[in-house]
Amino acid sequence: MLYTEIFPKTLRKVPKDVQVISHRFLLQAGYIFQVASGIWALLPLGWRVYKKLEKIIREEMEKLNAQELLLPSLVPKELWQETKRWETMDPPLFKLKDRHEKWYGLGSTHEEIITDLARRFIKSYNDLPLALFQIQDKFRNEMRPTGGLLRTKEFIMKDLYSFHCSEEDLDRYYKKVAQAYKRICKKCNLKVIVVEALSGSIGGTASHEFMVLAESGEDKILYCPKCKWGINIEMGKKINSCPKCKTKLKIGHSIEVGHIFKLGIKYSKEMNAYFMDRDGKRKPIFMGCYGIGLPRLLATIVEVNHDNLGIIWPKTVSPFDFHLINLNPKDKKVNNFARKVYNKLEKKGFDVLYDDRNESPGVKLKDADLIGIPIRLLISKRTKKKIEYKKRKEKKSKLLTINQLVNYLKK
Repeated sequence: MLYTEIFPKTLRKVPKDVQVISHRFLLQAGYIFQVASGIWALLPLGWRVYKKLEKIIREEMEKLNAQELLLPSLVPKELWQETKRWETMDPPLFKLKDRHEKWYGLGSTHEEIITDLARRFIKSYNDLPLALFQIQDKFRNEMRPTGGLLRTKEFIMKDLYSFHCSEEDLDRYYKKVAQAYKRICKKCNLKVIVVEALSGSIGGTASHEFMVLAESGEDKILYCPKCKWGINIEMGKKINSCPKCKTKLKIGHSIEVGHIFKLGIKYSKEMNAYFMDRDGKRKPIFMGCYGIGLPRLLATIVEVNHDNLGIIWPKTVSPFDFHLINLNPKDKKVNNFARKVYNKLEKKGFDVLYDDRNESPGVKLKDADLIGIPIRLLISKRTKKKIEYKKRKEKKSKLLTINQLVNYLKK
């Protein structure tokens, strides 16, 4: 893609109220735009990163033999009332009434709808286990949206729900999901600490949060620097040493990028979701739920993958494979060579952002640092018929011919 066609361009000034690094860089580089407090638009660059995250997550869900569906955002009041959450959800629900005077809550979570599906279609142990997931908008009536994409009123979430005939089968699947979440974080270049946590308004018998240490994080955790055991500080205020290896625990600020819950039979009992077991006995379905907020995951990647100049995207989620920069666009020979390189890389299947603007080299290089594509390709009078190949987070570069570059990229 040509940079002259990108919408919008980078900002020269950042609003004064921006304090969090990811908020600043994503806004300044043109990845996001604030529509209102806690309500954000993902612009074309941001959407490219989001789609990479979605692909990583979807692949891991499919490995878990989970089937994708899409549930509505409007949830009838009657379903919320079955679980007594119409008045007790925290944050409170966004509530609205249609022209027929019928009340709905905008889905902040989907336990009620998914349990309604389960009680209608799961009849026997032969229907279990079952796993269903969606990637969909969520709405939370936050009192204090903060940090750009880190805490918002509307966001996109992947939520997975699993259904089992026994607590033991739920435990086995719960552990598999935990491993899948670790793989997702690793692919996003995030070091995650899995901590025991409170289940809050979701409820259930147990839950674990997937935490990334970051100064901007609103959560505080106690964690072991040796074996990585951890617990949310709300649950472990009096614990000083690791219960696994006895190492002295540390306190750290963290961002929650994922949360998994053993719901057990909480919702199936409240909503009468039962099945017939092998002995013909009627039993409640055991359930688990597992969430990842994608915009928050995107922001967290920036929180831990940046320098003072801008973002440094991991290759797996970068909006483009390469940032090709023509430092002398007014020179006909340089311009022709840059176009030749751009066209060849595109034909080879690489995704390239080509900065074809009539701007100074300083402006182009500054924008490249800010945008954060991991590999930069420079072409100028100085490089002649070669390309300067440089990784965003390294100072060293190398000069390559077109063929050398293509062969180098194939390795």
